[in-house]
Amino acid sequence: MYSEKVMDHFEHPRNVGEIENASGVGTVGNAKCGDIMRMYLDIDDKGVINECKFKTFGCGAAVATSSMATELVKGKTVQEALEVTNKAVMEALDGLPPVKVHCSLLAEEAIHAALWDYAEKKHIKIEGLEKPKTDISEEEEEEEY
Repeated sequence: MYSEKVMDHFEHPRNVGEIENASGVGTVGNAKCGDIMRMYLDIDDKGVINECKFKTFGCGAAVATSSMATELVKGKTVQEALEVTNKAVMEALDGLPPVKVHCSLLAEEAIHAALWDYAEKKHIKIEGLEKPKTDISEEEEEEEY
């Protein structure tokens, strides 16, 4: 069962679309479930995220986590955005069913992937940012029974 916030962000997603000439763009996916998330960031000269948009192909939880992630990073500095975790996304949505937790991991990695792209374009290093994975798959799914 989804929370009201999850349903609201699925039915009325915020910040859908693309940013032309974005400062950073990150694309991540989960090959097992087929969800693909692309995050666009517009970052000013002071390192503040002025605009954040997304395009997601996936289930309702993937759309909702993308939408919430954009809301959580908008107006934040690059360093603050780096600290937005999948747990923060889930808490902001009042939780996710256990089988949908991977969607929040996609949202976190999409933010990191967009920040990585930004850092590469600017030839800078963002403290604490590691090269993101492009395919996020759950440990349990990788185990064979």
